[in-house]
Amino acid sequence: MQLQDIITDKERLFLETEVPDVYKTDFSYKQVATVHAVALPNTTQEVIDLVKFANKENIPIIARGAGTGVAGSQVPINGGELIIDVHQMNRILALDEETMTLTVEPGVQLNEIQAFVENRGYFYPPDPGSKNSTIGGNIATNAGGMRAVKYGTTKDYVRELEVVLPEGEKVTLGSLNIKSSSGYDLKNLFIGSEGTLGITTKIKLKVLPLPKYKESVLLAFHTLKDATNGVLTILQNGIEPTALELFERGTIEYSEKYTKVLLQSQKGEAYVLMTIDSNEQETVFRKINTVNNILKGQAAEIIPLLTQEEEEKAWLLRDNILIALMQFTEYEMLDEVVPINRFSEMIDYTKELQAKYDLKVINFGHAGDGNIHTVLMKEGLDEATWQVRRQALLEDLYKKVNELGGLPSAEHGIGIIKKPYLEKMRNPVELDLMRKIKNAIDPNTRLNPGKLF
Repeated sequence: MQLQDIITDKERLFLETEVPDVYKTDFSYKQVATVHAVALPNTTQEVIDLVKFANKENIPIIARGAGTGVAGSQVPINGGELIIDVHQMNRILALDEETMTLTVEPGVQLNEIQAFVENRGYFYPPDPGSKNSTIGGNIATNAGGMRAVKYGTTKDYVRELEVVLPEGEKVTLGSLNIKSSSGYDLKNLFIGSEGTLGITTKIKLKVLPLPKYKESVLLAFHTLKDATNGVLTILQNGIEPTALELFERGTIEYSEKYTKVLLQSQKGEAYVLMTIDSNEQETVFRKINTVNNILKGQAAEIIPLLTQEEEEKAWLLRDNILIALMQFTEYEMLDEVVPINRFSEMIDYTKELQAKYDLKVINFGHAGDGNIHTVLMKEGLDEATWQVRRQALLEDLYKKVNELGGLPSAEHGIGIIKKPYLEKMRNPVELDLMRKIKNAIDPNTRLNPGKLF
C-alpha cells in the first residue's frame, strides 16, 4: 500500500517536491527540515492507515493542526517525516445537552467552538489568544489562555479523547462520567504531551451554561510595579475575575498601530484588563465597586467598559498583540509561569535583564495565574548580536524562573525551543519517568521525535 492508496484525493496529499511553503517555514523555529510527505486525512480510519503505513515504512510522524504553535512542536527537525495535518477533520459532531458535552473533531478551530456553543446558551471557557488554533492543538499543549484564572485550562474541559496510538491502534480515553477512581488517568497523560504519545481524532468537551452577566474594566497604572501590585490586591480581595490580563504601554502600542484603534486609557505605563462574570448582575456590580474602592488610590485611571463596543475594542487590542508584533518586528515570546506571589518579582527581573543585555524586553500575560509572556525584541540588531544577547538573557531568565519555583512553559509547550531549559529545571528522576512513559507507549519513537526531551 502506498500513500496514494490511503489519501486518494490529490489535493490532500503532497509528496516531498510538492509540499506547500507553509510546512517548510515556522515563525518560532528556523531550522525546518524537509519532509517525506504531507497528508490531510478526513477520517479517523485514514489516520489509522497513515500511521500503519509509517510503521511499515519506518517513517517518523508529526501531527499538525493550524500551525499556530510557538515552541516548534509541529516542526520537522530530522528530515523525512510524514506530517499528518488534521485541520480538515473539522466537524462539530454533536451537542449533548443532557451530559453538557460537545463532540468535535481535532481540526475545529477554537473560535468556531466558542461561537457554536454561545449561540445555544452554553460556554466553553478556555480562551487562548490564538482563536484560530485548533482544539487538537489546544489539547496537545494543554492551552490555557485568558480565562484560566477562574475556569482552568483545556484539560479541565476534556471528558473523552479518541486517540490513534503510535502503531495504529485506536483507543478511547476518559469517559462521560464526571468522577473516576478507576486506574491511571490516561486521558490527562495525553493532554499536553505535544503529539508524542498519540494523535487525537475525536474529542468530547465539557461545556457550561453561559453566564448571564459580565463586565470588563480597564485599569491604568503609573508603573509596571503598581500594576503587578494591583493584580495581587484584586486576587487577595475575593474578586474572582474571569480574566485578568496585564500588558505594558510598550506592548499595546504595537496592537494600536496594527488595528488603528486606541486603548481607552493613554495614562500610565501598564494596564490590567479585567472581566467579571456571574449569573447575578448584582454580584458583578458589587465586585466592580470593590475593585474601584481598593484600587482608586493605586491606579492612575479606572475605566468601566460599559458597552459591548467598548469591551470588544479593548479585548481586540489584547487579542492582537501577537499578530501585531509579527507585522512590525522579529521577536521571541516566552510563556514562563511562576507562583502567583512571585509574579511581580519575575517581571521586575525581566527589566533587570533588559538593562544587563541591552535587549528590549516587554511583558504581557495572564496575571491572575502567574503566566507571563515575556517578549525579547530583536529590533535593529544584526543576527549575530541578537543570538548572543538572546541566549545569554534566556539562560539568566530561566535560572530565575527555577529559583522562584516556576516552570518554563505554562501553555505553549516545550517543543524543541525549550528542551534545554526543561532538562535543567526538572528533577532527573522526573525526566527519566517521562522518558519511560514515552518508550512504553512509543518504543520506536514514531511520534514527534526529538520534542519535549
